[in-house]
Amino acid sequence: MRVVLSTYWVTEHLEAGGHFWVYAQYADALRRLGCDVWWLEEMSSSKDGHAADAAARVLRERLAHLGLGDRLILYRWASDGDGSRAHPSYLDVDADRAEQVFRGTDLLLNFHYALPATMLARFTRTALVDIDPGLLQLWWTNEQLDVSRHDTYFSIGENLPDVPAHEGARWVHTAPAVSLPLWPYAFDPAASRFTTVTSWDSHTYVTMDGALFDTNKRRSYLDHHDVPRRTGRQLEIATIFGASELAHRRLLETGGWSVRDPRVVAGTPQAYRSYIQGSRGEFSCAKPAYVVLRNAWFSDRTACYLASGKPAVVQDTGPSRYLPSGLGLLRFSSPDEAVAAVADVDAHYEKHCRAAREIAETYLSATDVVTRMLDCAVAG
Repeated sequence: MRVVLSTYWVTEHLEAGGHFWVYAQYADALRRLGCDVWWLEEMSSSKDGHAADAAARVLRERLAHLGLGDRLILYRWASDGDGSRAHPSYLDVDADRAEQVFRGTDLLLNFHYALPATMLARFTRTALVDIDPGLLQLWWTNEQLDVSRHDTYFSIGENLPDVPAHEGARWVHTAPAVSLPLWPYAFDPAASRFTTVTSWDSHTYVTMDGALFDTNKRRSYLDHHDVPRRTGRQLEIATIFGASELAHRRLLETGGWSVRDPRVVAGTPQAYRSYIQGSRGEFSCAKPAYVVLRNAWFSDRTACYLASGKPAVVQDTGPSRYLPSGLGLLRFSSPDEAVAAVADVDAHYEKHCRAAREIAETYLSATDVVTRMLDCAVAG
């Protein structure tokens, strides 16, 4: 079976090691399941020839670690002169070869929400994968995104907002995926830091029924700025602050947070994995929109911590129908609950570590997740 994985701007975020892993989990699982896997990505028009070549080289090198170094198709949209996306212009592969790959593809697994219909039409079957549950549906409803028709619609969200159906879209839940062989158990009782890698402020919002929802994590972390001081445990956040946000950084540091540059500690896929696996566990907050929407959003990053045997203390985004809570994975809804969760992990550390890995093995194994997706999108 041939599967093309349509990713979103990994070449634009090469200094974000975790962004590559979002899609690499699926690519690795597909390869292990015996699929002929191809990586398809749009290259930003902002990159000139030299920058585009350099970005392609880096991505190809990273894919080589997955055995997919020769399975990359990059493209830009060429216009007929009216500004429309008339046809793709391939950057690193002959156009005839690219179109031949597409014609022989059984499934396009698409993470690029705004992929035009002209590209989707090149594939026999298409499946959209939503990793921004609730937000994607609202962006679509509010016409902030132009989402073309797919054959199957997957979402990692369990409880999606009640918005009008989009062209017959029926959302099928799928768990976040983590490749267990690539993320082995890494127990280390001497590890001292709870960590996270995150964005700080994307300056974006979404509306529903006239209400404005904040999609920035800034507020969530500031609400928990003093958790390190209260627990006596080192909490570390790898994020980038803008020039106008230095007061936010100072407030976190006053509360006991350590701040790191993610480009330094997690700027490559290997560094990202090492950073997570060298941690005591994860402590992270969610976008306020996810908390309000109660969609049971669960991060692909948290899946990596759990697979590594690192307990995850995460902000509650709503009840999950399948993921347990309390051992290995602990949810909090207030600073007091966050403090108690960190203390519980410290009191029963090895037990929490083993439970974390068991959660990943039972519910988040990429080969299991992808098998179910293929059964639904192709066999079903």
